[in-house]
Amino acid sequence: MVGNEPMKSIRWTPVARLAMASVLALGLTQCDREPREQPVDAEPIIETPVPEPDIAPPTTLDRTAFLGAISRAGSTYATGVAPSGTDPLVGRTFAIRLPFGCDRPAPAVTADSDRGVADAGLPTVTWGPENRTLVLSLTPENWSDSALIIGSGAANRWEAVEGFWVTRPWLGSEACPTIARDPLMGGAAQADPQTVGLASVHETNSSRLGRRDGQAYRFTVRGEDGRAPAPSPMGYRVVLEGRFASFPDGRAIRCRAAGIDQRPVCIAAVQLDRVAFEDGSSGSVLSEWRP
Repeated sequence: MVGNEPMKSIRWTPVARLAMASVLALGLTQCDREPREQPVDAEPIIETPVPEPDIAPPTTLDRTAFLGAISRAGSTYATGVAPSGTDPLVGRTFAIRLPFGCDRPAPAVTADSDRGVADAGLPTVTWGPENRTLVLSLTPENWSDSALIIGSGAANRWEAVEGFWVTRPWLGSEACPTIARDPLMGGAAQADPQTVGLASVHETNSSRLGRRDGQAYRFTVRGEDGRAPAPSPMGYRVVLEGRFASFPDGRAIRCRAAGIDQRPVCIAAVQLDRVAFEDGSSGSVLSEWRP
């Protein structure tokens, strides 16, 4: 009878056994695995910009910076208001270049010429004897008895004051100007009066090193093989280096004018450390002096 027939055994083929083992293994693996974490939205990374390092301004004043200080001092003087506080210019170093010889060299200086007096405080380039050499010269001007020095109250404090004019104070460049001369103007134009200068001051009873006492800084340019030298196409430069001193009122610059419609004459008190002549074209040092 059907109901009494014994249950037939299930035969497992090798393929079936392998499939069942794989299913069981997969199930056990899924049971042992920890539940997966749900992805979390990542916060955006904001990069903070690194600030650029502060670049300190140069501490040594060049021609442009010095003329800026002169302009401010002249404007302050014209307002009639005395400056207050400590002068930040006092004690600072400077390296100021004065271009000269931008035109043709002047004729040779003769024994009876008074050009040396007229050129005091100004760099010049002249022909030497028989136009065989070029002479670069700078004679400091004696400013000890000038109104600017006497009026400052420094007459007893400074034993000697040797002055140098900064020509063309409207020119910030350290090179010769290249403006073309107007042919309709005729001859050479008259130079403007000097209004900006450096006063090399020497304390009373101090060392005499560095004092010129009327002696010029001078250098002779010679040509090759005995021939006359060719003037530098870009002229020459005087280099004045040192440190700003102060007048008795504690300011480095002092100004004076005869009237409200005149540009003030402003000079800075300095202590010179170096004077040099440079070739304006190549920049090479021709000669230098140190105390």
